[in-house]
Amino acid sequence: MNDERSIVIIGGTSGLGRDLAQHYSDAGHEVVISGREAADAARVATDIGGRTRGIAVDLGQPKQLAEQLAGIGPVRYLVITPILRDNNKIREFDIDGALHLMTMKLIGYAETVHQLLDRLSDESAIVLFGGLAKERPYPGSTTVTTVNGGVVGLVRTLTYEVAPIRVNAIHPGMVGDSPYWSGKNLDHVVARTPTKRLTTMADITDAVRFLLENRAVNGTNLFVDGGWTTT
Repeated sequence: MNDERSIVIIGGTSGLGRDLAQHYSDAGHEVVISGREAADAARVATDIGGRTRGIAVDLGQPKQLAEQLAGIGPVRYLVITPILRDNNKIREFDIDGALHLMTMKLIGYAETVHQLLDRLSDESAIVLFGGLAKERPYPGSTTVTTVNGGVVGLVRTLTYEVAPIRVNAIHPGMVGDSPYWSGKNLDHVVARTPTKRLTTMADITDAVRFLLENRAVNGTNLFVDGGWTTT
């Protein structure tokens, strides 16, 4: 451990988390990213370059998080990004799938903050990733919609419990150039979006930076979707 505070991105090995990690690494920061497999996290950290290192973290096994996060030193910013696109219709309800998603995104998020809290300073900030299914449910989104609503509640309580550390959440729209959505026909989404363009990974990275770095923003659930949820 050293005295410099790192940027910790849980789930930073792919997609939106990796793009954010690349930004902070390119800016010269020490960055810690996590994936479920240590070898994969280490490989991605090498690809990102700079002072980036990878560790294994599994939010779905919250009792293991104390050990998995033990090697992290002082933290400047904490970002928890994992998104699980569960398809769980109420008429065919999968209890195991629902328990996994809820454990990962609510208990796992909360336990990560709990374990790293003594390594954050009063000037630190936390950003949690939610999702817009909480505003626009779709067939099969019962668990996703419920859990993303829980992220809103988690932000509210953490805002008071960990003050003066700031806590915010970001709820991205369909990110057109992300690995999940890239190449898919989303013309129907563009047509319903006031900006007439899809959200990009650069948009999400810029929004997360705003939530982390603007010291007046706290307890906010930020939609980044070009106004899609208003149409």
